[in-house]
Amino acid sequence: MGRRNNTRQKKIKYCDYSLLFLVIFLLGFGLVMLYSVSAYNAQNDYADALYYVKKQGLAVALGLMAMMVISRIDYHYWIHFGWLAYALAFGLCILVLFVGNESHGSSRWLQLGPLNFQPSELAKLATILFLAGIVCRIPRKISKFSNLLKVMAMVAPIFAVVAYKNLSTAIIIMGIAIVVVFVASPKTMQFIIMGAVGIAGGGVLFIFAASYRMDRIMIWLHPESDPIGDGFQILQGLYAIGSGGLFGKGLGQSMQKLGFLPEAQNDMVFSIVCEELGLFGAVCVILLFLLVIWRLMVIANNAADLYGALIVTGIMAHIAIQVILNIAVVTNTIPNTGVTLPFISYGGTATSFLLAEMGLALSVSRGIRLEGTSHD
Repeated sequence: MGRRNNTRQKKIKYCDYSLLFLVIFLLGFGLVMLYSVSAYNAQNDYADALYYVKKQGLAVALGLMAMMVISRIDYHYWIHFGWLAYALAFGLCILVLFVGNESHGSSRWLQLGPLNFQPSELAKLATILFLAGIVCRIPRKISKFSNLLKVMAMVAPIFAVVAYKNLSTAIIIMGIAIVVVFVASPKTMQFIIMGAVGIAGGGVLFIFAASYRMDRIMIWLHPESDPIGDGFQILQGLYAIGSGGLFGKGLGQSMQKLGFLPEAQNDMVFSIVCEELGLFGAVCVILLFLLVIWRLMVIANNAADLYGALIVTGIMAHIAIQVILNIAVVTNTIPNTGVTLPFISYGGTATSFLLAEMGLALSVSRGIRLEGTSHD
């Protein structure tokens, strides 16, 4: 009697540790670069070279805890809270218009005790959860153009409120919405038409709605026309990039961060990366973000259901759009929009919510089942 083969298939639980490693590496790199960029100004302004690093470190610690907790919660749990998250974010964004703290000419923060909270960061996450919940309930109806417009109209209120004070974040929110709906819809032409109309109409509206936006475009085209005024930051950032060469001046050796480049630790951190680590370091940073986006694509493609896939797609869109906008601004490819570089730029609220999004992505990855073989 021959030996019986009791080979059978079993399902193996999966978690994307590659994504987790990439995120932790980016956070560590970000803290090192933040210290290098901000130590001089922090010592001058606060008599503490670690001032910005300490605040960012606290946000990273809170964000990591949130990421680990959220990654252990079944992501289907959040489908019931998409509307609530959207309503809360919308209400806070309206509140910030009236009682928000002003910084650099914009009211974008709410004071919560000793902490500053930026509701627009919550709006990004809320938009992802809200749209993923809506679209996954009507997957076959989303291809109809009228239904597509209805879904996009649901995002319009929070887009309009955020755009009033923070156009760059509003662009990111709308970009997230378009990508999520685009992935769920089998039709492409309607997005091309809607995108062309939206870019043309929205561009004209927002450029002429505020005079400073037209001034910003003129400075973008000719920064040398006002080298000590509005064009100063652009030119100093380009000087930093150009002086870095192939391999840079060395970590900590930047000259532009010594009071020459405004907001170096925020929007312009990538220019200091180019100056200190050169083209090689800049390409490595871009590759790290590409790896993060690739891992998110893998999770979305293998998600157990449409809801999980749309959540991860929204997260992927958020990171991709923000990285593209930040690098484009730093290199003066587009006008200055005030967008930070994920995981690297200084910003506690942004980092904490990004890590919460990573927790959601890891939760979706835990829902993936790999087919393995066991032998009895």
